[in-house]
Amino acid sequence: MMTATTIGRRRRLTFWGADENDDSLPRAVMAGRKTVTADTVEDYYQPYGEYGDGSYEAGDLIEVYDLKQRLRCLIRATKVYTIRFGDIPEEVWRGEGFASAREFQEVHIRCLPQYQLHDDFAFVTLHFELVEVIAA
Repeated sequence: MMTATTIGRRRRLTFWGADENDDSLPRAVMAGRKTVTADTVEDYYQPYGEYGDGSYEAGDLIEVYDLKQRLRCLIRATKVYTIRFGDIPEEVWRGEGFASAREFQEVHIRCLPQYQLHDDFAFVTLHFELVEVIAA
């Protein structure tokens, strides 16, 4: 969904880390190790500030920022679909950089303590390809 704030500029996404100095996720994207990100349905469709538009769709060209609001790279969304937390497809956990579905679940339980994650809890997955590295 395009909003007045996104018209005339590329979509924006910020990858979170442990703190503002943790740029491991943008680095994983730039290295080609991370090709998927997942979020709760509730959060996926909500903008989260100037550097996070939400509601990304296949075909979107997206600027990727780190927590210091530095533009790191450009990605193109290739597909978006909903999954169940109890049934993480291999392309999702591998694309997120995890060794297994179980590791995906454990990390998301730890990172999203505000949610009661269970097998039927829905996540939206954003699959993407690296277009250009801006700042390594």
